Amino acid sequence: MLHINNLTYRIAGRTLLEYATLVVPEGCKMGLVGRNGTGKSTLFKLLVGDIAPESGTATIRRGARVGQVAQEAPASEESLLEFVLKADLERARLLAESETATDPERIAEIQLRLADIGAHSAEARAATILHGLGFDAEAQARPTADFSGGWRMRVALAAILFSEPDLLLLDEPTNYLDLEGTLWLENYISRYPYTVMIISHDRDLLNKAVDHIAHLDQLKLTAYRGGYDNFERTRREQLELQQKMRTKQIEQRKHMEAFVERFRYKASKAKQAQSRLKALEKMSPIAAVMEDHVKPIHFPNPEKGLAPPIIRLEKASVGYEDSKPILRNMNLRIDPDDRLALLGANGNGKSTFAKLISDRLDVQDGTIFRAGKLKIAFFAQHQLDELRPNDSAYDHVRTLMPDATEPKVRARVAQMGLGTEKMDIAAKSLSGGEKARLLLGLATFDGPHLLILDEPTNHLDIDSREALVHAINDYEGAVLLISHDRHLLEACVDRLWLVHDGTCKPYDGDLEDYRRLLLSSRNSPDSTQKEKAAANEANQAQEKRRSAAEKRKEQAPLRRKIQAAERDMDKIRDRMSKIDDMLADPDLFAKFPEKGAKLSKDRSDLATLLDKLEEKWLEMSEEIEE
Repeated sequence: MLHINNLTYRIAGRTLLEYATLVVPEGCKMGLVGRNGTGKSTLFKLLVGDIAPESGTATIRRGARVGQVAQEAPASEESLLEFVLKADLERARLLAESETATDPERIAEIQLRLADIGAHSAEARAATILHGLGFDAEAQARPTADFSGGWRMRVALAAILFSEPDLLLLDEPTNYLDLEGTLWLENYISRYPYTVMIISHDRDLLNKAVDHIAHLDQLKLTAYRGGYDNFERTRREQLELQQKMRTKQIEQRKHMEAFVERFRYKASKAKQAQSRLKALEKMSPIAAVMEDHVKPIHFPNPEKGLAPPIIRLEKASVGYEDSKPILRNMNLRIDPDDRLALLGANGNGKSTFAKLISDRLDVQDGTIFRAGKLKIAFFAQHQLDELRPNDSAYDHVRTLMPDATEPKVRARVAQMGLGTEKMDIAAKSLSGGEKARLLLGLATFDGPHLLILDEPTNHLDIDSREALVHAINDYEGAVLLISHDRHLLEACVDRLWLVHDGTCKPYDGDLEDYRRLLLSSRNSPDSTQKEKAAANEANQAQEKRRSAAEKRKEQAPLRRKIQAAERDMDKIRDRMSKIDDMLADPDLFAKFPEKGAKLSKDRSDLATLLDKLEEKWLEMSEEIEE
């Protein structure tokens, strides 16, 4: 389907691709991955001819139709369904011709071709795609002008999917989808009958919807079979093997060089020395492993804990207009160490609920209780526009630390994952991921008790998303997540709440249960009754799983003890490693015998203490597993 041969492209003196080569077979589902800024979107522009390469070629099978979401659907009086149906240009042309054709043979040809391309079922197919992306029958009949930019991007995506191009190019399609739309798209792509290339940082999408991974790294493209987890495992094994081979080669070179230096001037060994010298010249050096490790993300822990619950809702209702609540009759509580995720389609009220919890909206009916001295941090993507565009990361943090020394301010910026090369760059010149890191650091600056994250991964690559997972799991306060990234939710969340049908309630299934619910309901536009039935079924299971939720709360103190033990063991191992380095000094016992004896005793004591801690840690871990 697609052959990329020795492709080279430079922009503003910077090389993005250099002699890159890749083959995409017919019917392949290929995920394109790589760090932000490596040139993935540029590669798509090269494939469709928007820009020209410096050298090399990108050849697509003759006659193949290529489709990509170039921009959002225009705001017009045309309905969503009409806009999507127009995307099939051949169908639209044939239908228009059928209105005026008079030749019986041509009429027969038109009708035969319309039957071949399924034109008569096209409206149902378009409606199914729109429904899968979150538009019910009423929304499909409304004009595109009624919808915001993000929703019109979904319409544009629906149009491309409906047109079924031979090569479908998707660049971060989940950035403007909710979890429900992402799960539906994942299922749709896995069943798509033609070739797909998709740029994505969504690990679950890359595991379930694609069968190959193309990695753009060090200016080259490398293909791997399987999904993202298989790619990551294979690449790690290759890097480890490469490093071992390089180490072995360095040792071999040293040995040969030593032989040459020692015997090159001795007549009896001169021939062997010259032979080794020639071998050294022919030996191609194995490249060192070049890996850019992503900077960690850190959330400051709250200074003082609060008694549970930190927030409690009793028959609470909330909305933007009096007597018109969006969510009503909510009875919920948030405890200091909760890990919660909000499920529900966009437009159901997830952001409204988050605003209520964060004190950005007042309760209209019922009551909401917040613990005294409760600190809440709120992160949402739209807040990226609130950064002062001409101020650097250092300037933003300096505002919050007016009396601190410059080294302390810079150290705090570094904790946000922005290195020295990024600290003094104006916010407007930072990448989306760097802005997100800065905003996360500013939002959590004071060590909040509750962290609310609304789609925090949109501008983060896969490695940065993994850093976010570790930051959330290391954070000791409560977390409320709204995200379409299923991997993030599965790695960080203990409890699920479903925002649906005008309220918010605990959802007692897991994410796989929710995925099956969505796919069964979104496969058909007429799904309202199915959704309600599934929601009722989930609510009926609530009592059954309540005891499990209570058990998780009981385990929280034990989990904290396990984490404390792990920190203590890490400190002991670090101390032992430093002592081992000192004991490795061959002159230590000769020059400082007393110090050597003391270090040996200290190491023995630390080893004994580590054994006890590890035994205790194992006991606590077994208790949790049981």
